[in-house]
Amino acid sequence: MAEKPPGGSHGLLSSLTTLVATLVAVVHTRLDLLSNDLEEGREHLLSLLMLALATLFFLGVGVVLVVILLAAVFWDTHRFLVLGALAGFFLMGGVATWRFAVRKMRARPRLFAASLAELIKDRGQLDSRS
Repeated sequence: MAEKPPGGSHGLLSSLTTLVATLVAVVHTRLDLLSNDLEEGREHLLSLLMLALATLFFLGVGVVLVVILLAAVFWDTHRFLVLGALAGFFLMGGVATWRFAVRKMRARPRLFAASLAELIKDRGQLDSRS
């Protein structure tokens, strides 16, 4: 009867099991990073949407007040001064939120940046082993 070498097929099966477990762990980590990246992208998009709505509100109110100001300029008291100040306030608020939204849109993080960085590290580790 032939003797089995110690750790022969059991060692191969154990190595394959470890390899599969490692691959599953890597895939799980990458999917978790992908999920985080998608969540960050969604939150960024929602904040930009809120800024856009605020911008539209301020600019809309500012335009209405400018129209009222033009109508009030021909009245005989200081009503146009108050309306002008309010119109200026809302127009400046609209311009400020617009600039903030544009700056935030330009400074947004790259989509899937963390996932791509981890994949580059994985590729570097695999290249260094071979």
